[in-house]
Amino acid sequence: MSSTRTLVSPLTLSRPRGKAVYWTVFTGIVLLFALAFLFPVYWMVTGAMKSPDEVAGTPPTLVPHHWHLSGYTDAWDLMDLPTHLWNTVVQAAGAWLLQLVFCTAAAYSLSKLKPALGRVVLGGILATLMVPAQALVVPKYLTVADLPLIHTSLLNDPLGIWLPAVANAFNLYLLKRFFDQIPRDVLEAAEIDGAGRLRTLWSIVLPMSRPVLGVVSIFALAAVWQDFLWPLMVFSDTDKQPISVALVQLSQNIPLTVLIASMVIASIPMVLMFLVFQRHIIAGISAGSTKG
Repeated sequence: MSSTRTLVSPLTLSRPRGKAVYWTVFTGIVLLFALAFLFPVYWMVTGAMKSPDEVAGTPPTLVPHHWHLSGYTDAWDLMDLPTHLWNTVVQAAGAWLLQLVFCTAAAYSLSKLKPALGRVVLGGILATLMVPAQALVVPKYLTVADLPLIHTSLLNDPLGIWLPAVANAFNLYLLKRFFDQIPRDVLEAAEIDGAGRLRTLWSIVLPMSRPVLGVVSIFALAAVWQDFLWPLMVFSDTDKQPISVALVQLSQNIPLTVLIASMVIASIPMVLMFLVFQRHIIAGISAGSTKG
């Protein structure tokens, strides 16, 4: 019979005093972590509701003296947020869809179809994770500015965001690790029933892969939504810039409270997505990390 060692023994927890001390310490630690993570969000949300003088005043005020919602309405109009939010949605959705299609197909091929030199290809893909992202910016820009063979520029075009986003080695490896865990018997049963490779992927593998597809989707959307340097290089046209670039480009003559309100509005979609799909993040990562 195996015993598990814990920080607090079961005997101590069985006593009223030990249980009270344990839950007091546990509650205090949870509250401290919650405060550390939520206080910056509170500071940003309430900062947009202060007057410009109050937000720049010293010492700072924890609660606004007067609540002003005009910062959010001004941000919506002055920063042209609907246009830039829509640009971001288009760029993120296209990158997510292409990445999901091509990364899933590549991962399924490397995991179940066992192509020739598959290990070499996988090793080359994973080797790109060791290259700093900053080192790839110039080659990517030169490629997008003059696409090889067809000599077409993708600058100021959503394809300039979509196509580089497809080559995501981390998400491909996450999908492959999940596909490796799917029992071979399931695929053989589908093959006996007459299902081809594509039919097996669509009807058998993908429905079983919803947790990892969810986490890959979240990673893909968040990466495009929060990216700044690459969209700044691709989009010189202000009307086509995503929200991350527009906030910087249009903030020169904007009051600080309006800029803070714009940041709050820009972060709402990602926060909502995390709150809705947070279960998939843990389920997808844990599914791809163990063999079962």
